[in-house]
Amino acid sequence: MQCSHCGKCCKETEMELSSRDIERLEKVGYNQEEFTVIGKDDVIRLRNNGKFCYFYSVSEKRCRVYGNKPLGCHIYPVVYSINKGVIIDKLCPVGKTISKKELRIKGKILLKILTTIDKEKTKSFI
Repeated sequence: MQCSHCGKCCKETEMELSSRDIERLEKVGYNQEEFTVIGKDDVIRLRNNGKFCYFYSVSEKRCRVYGNKPLGCHIYPVVYSINKGVIIDKLCPVGKTISKKELRIKGKILLKILTTIDKEKTKSFI
């Protein structure tokens, strides 16, 4: 899939972050306190700056950390729905270009990410 840079996935994001995502972003010069927020579910998420993700440049219509973006952003528009499981987010205008094989591969990655984030959340509150 080729990203169209429409910014729809970056608007009012609730992207969950793993410790590896945070480490990667800190290595390129960002402070965790700048780009994260803790959700009501105690999961660390990307912070929104106004209506968009902290890293999204509205004027350039690009992610400022595209090469170092969180893994969840990398596999988007594959998302997890509580009711349906792994699906393609209908919000994405190029989501229909994802093949069944790509969906299967990204779906496996997504489930691993979610398991990791859940374990990290549990460890941080023990």
